[in-house]
Amino acid sequence: MFPVQMTEEERITRLCPPKGRVSMVLDTDTYNEVDDQFAVCYSLLSAEKLDVQAIYAAPFFNDRSDSPADGMERSYAEILRLLDKLGCGHEDFVFKGSAGYLPAEGTPVDSPAARDLIARALAMPEDEPLYVVAIGAITNVASAILLCPEIIRRIVVVWLA
Repeated sequence: MFPVQMTEEERITRLCPPKGRVSMVLDTDTYNEVDDQFAVCYSLLSAEKLDVQAIYAAPFFNDRSDSPADGMERSYAEILRLLDKLGCGHEDFVFKGSAGYLPAEGTPVDSPAARDLIARALAMPEDEPLYVVAIGAITNVASAILLCPEIIRRIVVVWLA
């Protein structure tokens, strides 16, 4: 059993639509498919509703990459390219994710993205969750939770695979 549990009431509260501007991070395999590029741009251009605190490069492996690590590196470079086109800075904002997928159940893959997610989640006020929008492999998010299970009380994960 997972060591940190939420009550049914806590889960239902977290599932209610948020009010006001939402603090979020975006975990994306941006180089994989064009929809992720739109998600990055849309998120950043929706500042009235979204406070994008960080973007994480997720691994992917298909005909557009040589390995999950190569997919993550290509996504990282694509995120930087998009931010340059938008005229956005990327110091302490874009983080490399895992170089592979979870090797086994319960075994995290440490990465700058996972560590940043942990730090940001723990820094959030208890009554204001950090929304984690994951639109690629869930490795970075799962690894952060495995490395620091208490963050589940500080985040709401929205995952589109």
